[in-house]
Amino acid sequence: MKRLKEQIRKIDQKGYKAYKDLQGTYQFEQFQLSIDYVQGDPFASPSKIRVIIPRDLTVLHENWTSSKSRRIRCEDLVARKIQGALEKNRNRIKGTGKSGMVSIDAPNQKVIERTAVHISKEQITLCLSVGLPANGRRVLAKEAEILLFQVIPSVIERSVYALEKGEIEQAIQLQDQQQFIREYLRENELVAFIANGSILPRESGVKDTPLTKKVVPFKSPDSLTIKIDVPHLQDPIKGMAIKKGITLIVGGGYHGKSTLLQAIEQGVYDHIKGDGREYVITDDAAVKIRAEDGRSISNVTISPFINRLPYGKDTERFTSENASGSTSQAANIIEMLEAGAKTLLIDEDTSATNFMIRDARMQALISKESEPITPFVDKIGLLKDDLDVSTILVMGGSGDYFNVADRIIKMEQYVPNDVTEDAKKIAALIQTDRKNEGGTRFGSVNDRVVLSKSLSSQKGAKQKVAVRSMHYIQFGHSEMNLQYVEQIVDASQTRMIAESLLYIERTGILNKNITVKQLLSLLEEKIEKEGLCFASIHSGHPGELAKPRKFELAAALNRLRSLQCGYEVRKNS
Repeated sequence: MKRLKEQIRKIDQKGYKAYKDLQGTYQFEQFQLSIDYVQGDPFASPSKIRVIIPRDLTVLHENWTSSKSRRIRCEDLVARKIQGALEKNRNRIKGTGKSGMVSIDAPNQKVIERTAVHISKEQITLCLSVGLPANGRRVLAKEAEILLFQVIPSVIERSVYALEKGEIEQAIQLQDQQQFIREYLRENELVAFIANGSILPRESGVKDTPLTKKVVPFKSPDSLTIKIDVPHLQDPIKGMAIKKGITLIVGGGYHGKSTLLQAIEQGVYDHIKGDGREYVITDDAAVKIRAEDGRSISNVTISPFINRLPYGKDTERFTSENASGSTSQAANIIEMLEAGAKTLLIDEDTSATNFMIRDARMQALISKESEPITPFVDKIGLLKDDLDVSTILVMGGSGDYFNVADRIIKMEQYVPNDVTEDAKKIAALIQTDRKNEGGTRFGSVNDRVVLSKSLSSQKGAKQKVAVRSMHYIQFGHSEMNLQYVEQIVDASQTRMIAESLLYIERTGILNKNITVKQLLSLLEEKIEKEGLCFASIHSGHPGELAKPRKFELAAALNRLRSLQCGYEVRKNS
């Protein structure tokens, strides 16, 4: 502590780079401070520090981190407490650029494993970003002392040392309940659960907090209601269970169809108390599928859906720099099946119409021989039968799906109703005379090999990798547009994707003739065994990272325009 003060005073009014002399580890009375990286100037990305607190100085009981899911929930709570304390300490230090800034990679409405806080048996490690104070590009020693000796200790005192047993227990109990429901889904052949009383609509398209005005709490139809006896509650939680198979969500416009699907889509993540979706839980292997005009595709077998393209273009090994709506949606499905998806989530609003439906009149006018596309309505049942892949589909524009659906939910005034029996009667009464064009088997699925020349982070003589936002990564000369990968929910997940790609390139994994599936398994195993830090080249503070699922990793890889794949095919016959 004394040594750090002396060094700060020694560099007062020197050029900003003198701050680099502070790099190192310092012992304070109640914590250890490690300055791992110092920014080059006050306008650059902030400096990285770690605060390491002995666990026995806190109220964190060993039982509260007895499982990985409990530990992640505790880390999430600590990060939120720190963020709250930081907000009360803003604007205490003035200066140039980012002077006086202190931040943590704060969570949003979801609870995701991240590097911001790590709790081990012995200690709690906080990873913070700080803007070391400057006047122009000169060191402000007095302000730096205030920052490191007053602001940061005050933040720790108001957050980590202010943790209350009651709030920790409440967070842990919710985590246990969410984990229990996830296991219940797996054990009972369910793909989703939406609890009664859930608040599904969000405040706006850019705010993920719950809508508070004129909101209709979710209420399951009796025929689809189940009770789950979860830990820490006397009464069971009631709600709507969606079984494996084909589920159709219908209803008029603006009656809540897409809102329900979006809640299910986000249910692959746990949510915090008060979000409204705490008990909306979805199969971990559920993936949102949509059309994506203009994306690139590398050697994907889209032949289950598309054949006989003009000019003899190969659909067994389909490659495109500018995919259409239908070819992109077909590729999205096959790529996610390759990654291990078991539930597809699809909304007609973001789908290619000609990929989803082809009615009897169009069949009469345009013969099958002249139509390359086999509509999804004719393959959805084969996905279930051949691959055990379920589908939850929002469809308000075509009753052709009545014939293939296992259950049909009608949204009316934001309230779900089970109309399966009515819809099946209508399907029997009003015959469409359309022909099934899907054949008897689903078809082949990719097992592609990723070629080593796919990844190059070099742009000219320099390495160029930048995460522009939650939806854009620049990787060398290539840019990945992840705007339509809807289950990426945090920019820190995007940073982890970029770090993972760098790790793949750096370690030469692709020289081993590795498939996409093997690559994803390897990355999952590394995260499980070594944590999110495995991909970072930085010692100490690893950067602001959060865990993406393997499906988002696969989606990013598939949108890398430099991706090149060799080929294997898995037959389903």
